[in-house]
Order: sequence, then structure tokens, then C-alpha cells
Amino acid sequence: MDLRLPGLRGAWSRGPRRLLAAGATVAVLAGAGTWTAVASDDPPAVHRADRVMDVGDGVRIDTSYFTAAAADGRRPAVLLGHGFGGSKDDVRQQAEELARDGYAVLTWSARGFGRSTGKIGLNDPDGEVADVSKLLDWLAQQPQVRLDGDGDPRVGMAGGSYGGAISLLAAGHDHRVDAIAPAITYWNLADALFPNGVFKKLWAGVFVNSGGGCQAFETTICRMYERVAESGTPDAEARALLEERSPSAVGDRIKVPTLLVQGQSDSLFPLGQADAAAKAIRANGAPVGVDWIAGGHDGGDPETDRVQARVTAWFDRYLKGDESAGTGPAFRVTRTGGVDSTDGEAQLRGASADSYPGLTGDGTSVALTGGTRTFTNPPGANPPAVSALPGLSGTGGLAQLSSLGVGISLDFPGQYARFGSAPLRDDLRITGSPTVTVHVESTSDDAVLFAKVYDVAPDGKRQVLPAQLVSPVRVEDARAGKDVTLTLPAIDHEVEKGHRLGLVLSATDLGYASPAAPATYTVSLKSDLSVPTAPGVTTAAAPLPSWVWWLPVTGVLIAAALLLTARRRTAGPAPDPALADVPLQITGLSKRYAKSADRYAVRDLSFRVEKGQVLGLLGPNGAGKTTTLRMLMGLITPDGGEIRVFGHAIRPGAPVLSRVGAFVEGAGFLPHLSGRENLELYWQATGRPAEDAHLEQALEIAGLGEALARAVRTYSQGMRQRLAIAQAMLGLPDLLILDEPTNGLDPPQIREMREVMIRYAAAGRTVIVSSHLLAEVEQSCTHLVVMDRGRLVQAGPVGEIVGSGDTLLVGTPAPLDEPMVEKVATLEGVASAVRTEGGLLVRLDADGSASRLVAELVRLEVPVQSVGPNRRLEDAFLTLIGGSA
Repeated sequence: MDLRLPGLRGAWSRGPRRLLAAGATVAVLAGAGTWTAVASDDPPAVHRADRVMDVGDGVRIDTSYFTAAAADGRRPAVLLGHGFGGSKDDVRQQAEELARDGYAVLTWSARGFGRSTGKIGLNDPDGEVADVSKLLDWLAQQPQVRLDGDGDPRVGMAGGSYGGAISLLAAGHDHRVDAIAPAITYWNLADALFPNGVFKKLWAGVFVNSGGGCQAFETTICRMYERVAESGTPDAEARALLEERSPSAVGDRIKVPTLLVQGQSDSLFPLGQADAAAKAIRANGAPVGVDWIAGGHDGGDPETDRVQARVTAWFDRYLKGDESAGTGPAFRVTRTGGVDSTDGEAQLRGASADSYPGLTGDGTSVALTGGTRTFTNPPGANPPAVSALPGLSGTGGLAQLSSLGVGISLDFPGQYARFGSAPLRDDLRITGSPTVTVHVESTSDDAVLFAKVYDVAPDGKRQVLPAQLVSPVRVEDARAGKDVTLTLPAIDHEVEKGHRLGLVLSATDLGYASPAAPATYTVSLKSDLSVPTAPGVTTAAAPLPSWVWWLPVTGVLIAAALLLTARRRTAGPAPDPALADVPLQITGLSKRYAKSADRYAVRDLSFRVEKGQVLGLLGPNGAGKTTTLRMLMGLITPDGGEIRVFGHAIRPGAPVLSRVGAFVEGAGFLPHLSGRENLELYWQATGRPAEDAHLEQALEIAGLGEALARAVRTYSQGMRQRLAIAQAMLGLPDLLILDEPTNGLDPPQIREMREVMIRYAAAGRTVIVSSHLLAEVEQSCTHLVVMDRGRLVQAGPVGEIVGSGDTLLVGTPAPLDEPMVEKVATLEGVASAVRTEGGLLVRLDADGSASRLVAELVRLEVPVQSVGPNRRLEDAFLTLIGGSA
């Protein structure tokens, strides 16, 4: 999973502040400002100059400056920002294209990213925004750049997400910015991360982790995040901090031509963010274009070529002054209609209007029925309903599937209220945000609800959540009851004749923080559903025959694979028949750390696992075990090498992943349902036939007995663990992956878990288990793979590794001091020496021998009491990794 958001970095702070003086000096670091010319392969040649600029307070900003050799005279400039977690390198291709089109282009890595230093300030006016003003000062001094006045370059700004926000903020803070084209970004970061008073916890966590952890941010931001993450409820101080670093804080000062590109597949910055920006900037009298693309932070098609062409035309018109440049319609939306039968790609068409319709324009009322509904918020808000998968949706994304008519959301019985319409008499195109008023009562002071509108097929079995979007709302003082008007997510979605609309109010959602205390909610309708239709938006004629717009049967099969893996299927190499019976072969596997060209989490890893083996994956913290397992499960993509399962190359969405089961600690179950009911409900959610579950076989292996009929809330920790493993074993996958399955278990429960693994492999299937309990691994595993610092240290049968003749245990009457241990480690024939209980663990190299070792120890006056082969996995493990655990 690539956490680099396509343009979002730096926007949370204490309040509006003055920028440093426009004429502030930008110091170029000695040794870092040498100009270099790099010619691309495509004419005209583009020259790039890299230099690091000192912007004060010890902060250094890494920049690249692009110009085309063929351009004559002075030209407008463009500043290109990057996404959160990325760097200037992410926008190099666009920079080179703009340079060829006659612009001087400057890219930079924001504070805390790439090779730039400083703390992440989330576009702090005194930090990242002030840095942009200093970059403008530098541009004004370049002989290639056109000037509007002394120290005032003719300049536009563009970027996605984090880079889009900085372009909006810079336009509000610095009058020298002349045109902007922000994409998939935010207008009010507080509204984005705390919508209607509800904490968007998963996206916030993605932010912090992709930024390098809380310590990489300014202290005030880190403290705010920790406070809100712990409480689960945003406070007024947190909201003020984000609002003061948002473009909305300077919205009345953004008066330049603005092209707003926003993603429809975006649970992070939904369409409402661009809507608020468009209204504010248009009110200032500036030209505004709004473009809703198919992609977004949740995946889908980013339409890169089309968007970049439109951005270039926008700058041609408003920077170069080219009156003939076509800037496109005032409003454009990309619509999806079926798939291309030749390559399986979604078909996109554009719809447009001469004016932006907003989110609540012309519309219609749809009557809903359902009476009064009562449902619960479960203890700990677990398990949560599933809509989007923040940060994990990849290039295709779940929203891409919903646009093709495949329903993939999940609501748990008893945790939601549903209201429905009659079948529609005509097709209905929703363009904007539906609204509805409901009455809410709660047994708690506050109620947190998640509202969503489903497109329900005539048979009632298939329902689609458009763009996988939900609207959270916190209802305060709800005990006495309160009428609440809900604004549903902004979408562009066509509901076919005969379908129905379903309004669902859920108590939980995976991406958000819900109250941990249990509560009962009662809701009833107070109005019809108001649906905006934007009739002035017309769709271009379809370029393909009508049959292309129907989803073929093969598309449904692809969707099933996507559901199982939550990833988009991509093409891969052909299966290897020679490996058809080999559960796993890893060859030359490598994965670099994010933002690093030469630091590896896993490097050149190769090993093979056969049928019937229980393989233990061992290594100290940071060895690369988890990264390896995530690549094996298709969750992240390797940078090099190959993983084959039964001869098939692993990639996101690979069908062979249906033969892989995985257990991750902390599986959620409905406490009021029995163990059997929980497993049946889980299997139903996968959409696979009931007979394929092999439920009875999985339960027999798990050994839960009569407990299956009891409510899960009565289970011990060990029983919950075994139920979770039984869930992973549903479908009897040929390869079972268990990550720390014995965590939190007492010795008898650990013994039971060991028997479960052995029974499962006994039928010819394969188990891979990652565990830190070495004694347990020694008893339950047949084979081992030992990793350290991302590399393979040793692989083979447990007996070989534990009983290896090159590992000796030297008994001493008292522990040796560290200097003596170091002397032993440097002896000829000794590969490593580690202090252990009762003596010294010594691993010999190829030239070593026990007799020579004893002679050397006597020479060093080591009081040797005994020397013998080591027989404990723990000792062998410490020897193999050099004691780094």
C-alpha cells in the first residue's frame, strides 16, 4: 500500500499569522546550489537544476528548477506541489511537460518530506506557506521568468491533495500568485477530518503514519492528534487548530482564476470541500472551473493525462494571456458506464454544464417509509460497519466497483435502521447531496450516526453504496429527542427505473470513531428524501455501442476477487506449471522503506514452503516479517522479486489469493451472536456459496465443541482466538497464515492452539506462523525461516537449525563481562558470541572447531565448566541474529 497521498502535506496551526516580508532573502547552501543541466530524451531538451535553499530557522528546502532550452525570452512560472508523504520527485514528469510548453517550473519538497528538513506544520502560515513566498522571491530573480512588477513573477500554482491546499493558501497569503489549479484537496481541514463533530480516525492515522509518525509533526499538531485519537472526540481547540491552517481561513482573499479538480472516489476530501471553495472564490469575483474526476484518495481513475492537459490550458489562458486557449466548461463531471470488454477497464464519459450547479440545485422528492426504528451501538463500537477502506483501496478502489454496480459495503444486523422508497418509475440521476430530516433519540447524551443512501436492485438482494461514501453526524443532547437534517454525501450516480433508494442510519463505521459505551438509538422520518438532479448537466454521446455499458459476467467474477482482497486486480505473469503443487516460493523479494532509495524493509529474500509443513517465521523487531506477510497476502506490492503461490504470481486481486487464509489478532465478533452464527454471517458477507465454506471441517479443526452454540460474549480469550482462526480457515484454504496467534493466551490455551495448527497441516495443507514464543515455535513448527534486518539468515527443518553442530553452549560459573565476550567473538573460527543464562553461546564459522575454541578460551583464562552442542531454539535464534533481538 502506497501511503503517499497524491498531494497533501502540511495544513494545521494556531492561527492566522503574517507572512515574512516578501523580500526576505533565500540563502542557497554552499555545495548544494550547483546548477546542472539534464536533457530529456524528448525534444525540446529540458534543463533541471537542483538546489537546497535555507529558508531560516535551520530549515532547508530541496528544490528543482525546470526550463526548456528552446524557449526564448521570459516566460510565466509554475510552482508544483506534491502529495502528503511524497516529495518533489513525484511531480517531475508534469514539471518537464510544463517546461516544454513554455513555462519555468519550480518543484520542491515540503518541510519534513523528501530531503527537506523541518517539522511538518500542515501548511502553517509561518512555515510551509512562508516557504512558498520565499520560493516566489527566488523566481523573481531568475532571468527566464516573466515579471508583473519588481519582485513579482508571473506565476501559477498546482498540486494534488497537500500540494493543492498549499496553492490555495499561497493565493490567499501572497498577492503575487496569479492562477491556481488545486486537485483532490481540502478547503477546511477541520471539516474534512472532523465532519459534523465525528473523528475520521483511520484517515487521520494514515496521515500521521505516512508523515513519519507523530514526532515528525510540529508539537502542537502531535499533541492535538494524540488527544483526539485517545478520546475519540474532536474538541474546540483541535478544530480551531485545523481551521486556522485551512484555505477557508483566507477564503475572502483568494481572488485569482481557480480550477478546482475534485475526486468522486474520495472519503478523505469529498466533493463538498470543492463546493465550499468554489462558492467562496466565485464570490470574490474570480473565474472558477469545477471538475469532478473519477478517481480520488480512495482509488479509481485519476484521469492524469486529461487533467494535466486542462491545467496547462488553464495556465495558458490566465498566465500567458492566450485568449484562444480552451479552459473547458464551468462544470464537468466524469461518469462511469460499464466496462470495455477488451481490457476490463471502466468506460468514462464526460458531462458538463455552462454553470456550476452546486450540491443542492434543482431536484425532486422521494418518499421513504419505515416507521420508527430502534438499533444499538455495540460495546466498543465493534464490529464496525464497512464502507470505504481508507488508505487501502489502491488504484482501482472499492468506489470503482460501486460505480460499476457491484455492492461491497457491510452493515451488521441490529446496528442500523433502514428506510426505503417505492420502485422508481423513471431513471433518476443524482448529482449533488441528498438531504433528509429525521428524529433521533438516544439512551446516551450524544448519538453518533452514519447516514448513507443505497441504490437497491429490484430483487432487493443487490445494493450499491455510491462511491462508498457515508455522512457522519454527532447529535448532542439526544436523550430528549431532536430533529436533525442530514446532508448525505455528494455523488453523481444514476439509479435505474425499477430500483429503489434505501436510507440507512448506522451506529458504526470502520473509518470513524464511535462512542465506546453501548447505547440504543431510536429514529424516525420527518421528511421525504430531497434528491438534487442538476438537469442542466448533459452527458456527451457514448463513443461505444450500447452493449459495452452492461457489466459482463466476467466483471462480476473480478468483483468477487476484489471483495476478498480489497484490492484491484491487475495483470500478472503466467502461472508456472512446475510450481503448481508448491504452496509458496519467494524469490529475490525486496521492499524499500517509503521515501528511501537504499533502505530496505526486506531485501533479496528467497525461500520455499512445501505441502504439510508448519513453517515458523522468526526474527527480531524490524526484521521484515510483517512486511513479508503483507506482500504475501497481496496487501502491498514488492519493489523487486516474486512471490508465487501454487505457481501463480501474487499481486493485488490475484484469484489464487482465494486459496490463502489469514489470521490477524483482534478479529471482531458480534458478542450477542453465537460462535457459529458469527462465522456464518462472515461467510455470507464474502458473497461465496455456503457450501464452499466447509464450516464443519473448520470448526472440527478449531475444536470449539459445544461452545459454538454459546454467545461469543461468554468466550474466554483462548476461545475467541480459536474462533478467529476458524474464521481464517473457512473455505479450508490451502495456505494458512497466522500472525502471532498465541498472543494473550495462557499455557493451556497455547497448547490447544498448537494442536489446531498441527491438525490443520496434517491434511496436506500448509501453515505459516509468525510468533515471538520461540519455545512454542520449536514444538509446533516443522520448518523455520529466520530473518534479520530484512534478509534471510537461515531456513530449514527445525531439527537442523536447533541441533546445528556449529552452535556450542559454553558453561561458566559466573557471567562473563562484555569485554571478554567481545574478545571471544573475535577469535579465529568464531562467527559470533552471545552471553546467555549459564554461560556463553558461540557459533563457529566454517573454519572453527570445538577443540580449538576450548584451547582459546583456556588461553583467555575463561573458567570453562562445560562445552556442548546447543539444543534450544532460543539460543540458536540469538546466535543466528547476533543477539540483536
